[in-house]
Amino acid sequence: MQDEKDSLDRSLTGLDMAGWKAGLADMANAEGMFEDLGDRHFATFIERDNTLLVTFETVQGIRTLSDRDQPLGFDMVRAQDWSHLCLISDGDTWFRDPVLYEFFDRLIDDGFFETYHRIVFYGAGPCGYAAAAFSVAAPGAIVLAVQPQATLDPRMTEWDPRFTEMRRVSFTDRFGFAPDMIDAAERAFVFYDPCEPCDAMHAALFRRPNVSRMRMAHMGDTLQTRLIEMGILYQLLLLAGTGRLTELAFARLYRARRDHAAYLRNLMAHLDAADRPYLNALLCRSVTERMNAPRLHRRLNALRAAANTGAFRFPPE
Repeated sequence: MQDEKDSLDRSLTGLDMAGWKAGLADMANAEGMFEDLGDRHFATFIERDNTLLVTFETVQGIRTLSDRDQPLGFDMVRAQDWSHLCLISDGDTWFRDPVLYEFFDRLIDDGFFETYHRIVFYGAGPCGYAAAAFSVAAPGAIVLAVQPQATLDPRMTEWDPRFTEMRRVSFTDRFGFAPDMIDAAERAFVFYDPCEPCDAMHAALFRRPNVSRMRMAHMGDTLQTRLIEMGILYQLLLLAGTGRLTELAFARLYRARRDHAAYLRNLMAHLDAADRPYLNALLCRSVTERMNAPRLHRRLNALRAAANTGAFRFPPE
């Protein structure tokens, strides 16, 4: 087993697509399985303990976000000894493929999910949609969906101008409307930025008694990257896998945004757009007193100069 665990430490960086995929297959086959699923999808499975993490990821996301070019679930395997099933797509497909439906049918028929004490489904964006949609295969699972789309059926989401290339793809057949598919989940957590209109509208469609919508205002349209940068994504997965993820637990972790440069810049820009110089001065002063933030420092100086001309009253020191 030690040799198998050591095999996950192998880096896949610098390989071409064929070599990368072959290396990933070797790592998966050492402890589980690797399976091609049509032209644009494949699956890896690593068997460890009775907590199963199911992630939906893209080739491009893996090779951009991981310093080892490995699926993000591998970190949970190494750190927590969890089992891990990873569904991987080449590009954004929303995993709308009958081959995948048949794959999950086989898992259900074989009682695959019934062997695990706790199951967590995770994905972001199109992969967040898939995590929610396919979670119906494992009733009682915990679902973490970051910026998910509810559906791309143009008859329901004609207000979303994005992803027009997917409008001929069916979202009305099996595993179709993601909010309906999470009805059997124990809990589902939908992470979104309410300041991103389309993301917020999709999140609203997930209104269900077992759903908590986690607001991440002023974080923009790359929430998974922001969660990784703040160092809280894996903590969220760990809390979910141990049955301790709540809205309060997330709020405590999310205080990390107070030291996150992208969030602070976005908040500063929002206050500028809302013409709130007094609040912006409070923000910039608070941040520059506790961390190095050149852009906010420059804005603070500009606000102080504007206040000296009588444009507004500068906050007392």
